Amino acid sequence: MKLLVDECLSPDLAEVAWDAGFQSTHVTWLGRQGAKDWQHVQQAVSDDWVLVTNNTTDFRRLVGREEVHPGLICLNIAPEHMNLETQKRLFRYALNQLLNQDPVNEVLEITLDADGGVRAERNRWPR
Repeated sequence: MKLLVDECLSPDLAEVAWDAGFQSTHVTWLGRQGAKDWQHVQQAVSDDWVLVTNNTTDFRRLVGREEVHPGLICLNIAPEHMNLETQKRLFRYALNQLLNQDPVNEVLEITLDADGGVRAERNRWPR
């Protein structure tokens, strides 16, 4: 499984993925910073990358238009909690959810609750 980290998240997440045994890169390392979300989805689908983002609403809509997509990981973090350690914590949690099965045509949402708890929801998308 290959993971493509969106520019709204830290490039350090790509390194976290590598350390966990996943192939990974960040959109800025590909020279694609500033590209439109639909362009990231297009690249992910054509090159078989699972997208990792904090932009859940836009990317769910965009991958929902695809007949087949490699998967989408959404880290749902409120702006006031968006720091590197929280991103890494939630991303490691997401990677543990993916150990047994690729998320083809699925969305995995990892959410940090107001009380600090973390929950995962994995669904077929589009339904």
